[in-house]
Amino acid sequence: MPVITTDRLKLITFTVDMMCASLQGKEAFEKISNYYVDDEYPMEDYKQLLPYKIDRFQQFPEEMEWEGIIIHRDSQTIMGDMGFKGGPNSEGVMDLGYSIVTSYQGKGYATEMAKAMVEWGLRQPRVNRITASCDESNLPSIRVLEKAGFKRVGKEEQEIYWSIAGGD
Repeated sequence: MPVITTDRLKLITFTVDMMCASLQGKEAFEKISNYYVDDEYPMEDYKQLLPYKIDRFQQFPEEMEWEGIIIHRDSQTIMGDMGFKGGPNSEGVMDLGYSIVTSYQGKGYATEMAKAMVEWGLRQPRVNRITASCDESNLPSIRVLEKAGFKRVGKEEQEIYWSIAGGD
């Protein structure tokens, strides 16, 4: 992923070296990334995925370009992560996932990131649609996806499914 810059954010690739450092602690992560790291980052759910992601990206380094971290430009602080879960499938679909630490939530950062990722993602070769999902009780995420232009396309139990295509 190239560096993607918005008004308030910088989105960069989350490299294997950075992932390994993040598991060693805040100081190691700050040293290797050259950014401050919010005390809440990485969140526990994401931290549990990191060993899998590290192993996966070591085996398939080309997939790393779809995984990133969210940096607050003014404070130069890592405040979240986002990515397309392995890149486009055979039908040209990518699935967007993201998380932002609590202290940065409710300020429009997730929407700003999602819009930038959709714009960039739909310009990539072999990509014609981006999907996402969230729990029906996660009203902030529902608003993020709506504001980013996603359309609701289905629901299964408590999970709502969203999609946006090039030209939407």
